[in-house]
Amino acid sequence: MAMLEVRDLNVYFGVIQAIKNISFDVDAGEVVALIGANGAGKTTTLHTVTGLLPAASGKITLDGMDIYSLTEGEMDMVRGRHASMIFQDPMTSLNPIVTIGKQI
Repeated sequence: MAMLEVRDLNVYFGVIQAIKNISFDVDAGEVVALIGANGAGKTTTLHTVTGLLPAASGKITLDGMDIYSLTEGEMDMVRGRHASMIFQDPMTSLNPIVTIGKQI
């Protein structure tokens, strides 16, 4: 069983479909990079996986938990322990005097 399972994820901003039918798995200990052109949906995908944005449809399972069945309080417990992300501007997201390893 994968640590993260994303199935048929769809995200809309109004009538614009930002994410269309994305599916992927990430196994424990696996390192994955999302790459693509500007506006391809990389950040939107990760915001949705961490519960910061709602999905129109699809299923996201993180460490065996369906994130859409969790309350906001439960999601707060998941963020940081089971899932986290470094936002696009590392100078505001990371502390330059602390090693990357300690921050992650």
